Amino acid sequence: MQMIQQTADLSAYLAADEVIDHHHGVVRETAARLARGAADSYEYARAAFEFVRDVIPHSQDSGDPRVTWRASDVLVQGTGICYAKAHALAALLRAEDIPTALCYQKFDVVHGLVAVRFNGAWHRQDPRGNKPGVDAQFSLDGERLAFAPDPASNEMDYPVLYAAPHPAVLDALKAAPDRPYLWQHLPTAL
Repeated sequence: MQMIQQTADLSAYLAADEVIDHHHGVVRETAARLARGAADSYEYARAAFEFVRDVIPHSQDSGDPRVTWRASDVLVQGTGICYAKAHALAALLRAEDIPTALCYQKFDVVHGLVAVRFNGAWHRQDPRGNKPGVDAQFSLDGERLAFAPDPASNEMDYPVLYAAPHPAVLDALKAAPDRPYLWQHLPTAL
């Protein structure tokens, strides 16, 4: 799939905003802790990915009713669905000057993940969290995502790389008082 940057300005994929708040203290502290054990930016990116994938449970898997959407809240509360976990990973990567985009797939509902830029190319990563039947891995040598769309079932990869969360995703997260409500109002297309 040919990925398309929403904006040609690469600095947009390093920016902080209200969602990817990588200037927040908890994001900076987490990034600094992960960076101490990494020899280079590749190792850091893998460590950040594995931290978000493995340490922050997917709220549907864990049964946590809380809805998080801001990266710092995901880290503080230790929970989030795919979108929120993607926001947290984007913030951790951007905190260490690694360009990171948000991207999406369409299944019954829209699924969120990130793309990280290394060696002049974008590489999609899915920090959703592993469970039986789901084995997402950090990889720059071919995608190892949680899910593969089936075009025959009207599933697809959206090619656009967003610098900020898609409005449909952010609106759904912000409007949800809890995860069960959110589950009934997830975007089904972008």
